[in-house]
Amino acid sequence: QVQLVESGGGLVQAGGSLRLSCAASGRTFSVYAMGWFRQAPGKEREFVAAITWSGGSTYYADSMKGRFTISRDNAKNTVYLQMNSLKPEDTAVYYCAAALRSRVLKLGDEYNYWGQGTQVTVSS
Repeated sequence: QVQLVESGGGLVQAGGSLRLSCAASGRTFSVYAMGWFRQAPGKEREFVAAITWSGGSTYYADSMKGRFTISRDNAKNTVYLQMNSLKPEDTAVYYCAAALRSRVLKLGDEYNYWGQGTQVTVSS
């Protein structure tokens, strides 16, 4: 099993930055990739970014490119989501997830474990 604990959410002004963290524990050796998703009230869950655990290949939703950066620290079993130039539209609960295997990392169904989520609120 893999446990995921997210942190770093909070309130930030539009144009500001925020870095989310997701610490993984348990059978982290089995994880192929980590992803970030978000969900705003009344909206569908949306793919944000993903990174492969070993190779560090990154993937982004088109709307996130240029503003968000996903990274990982293998030694700390932690993935990060650096969010810059935040907009009110970015307000959502952000979830990290772990995939044991996947060929389409933007699909939530590909992920086996999920964190509890962390709230990000961007004020205008």
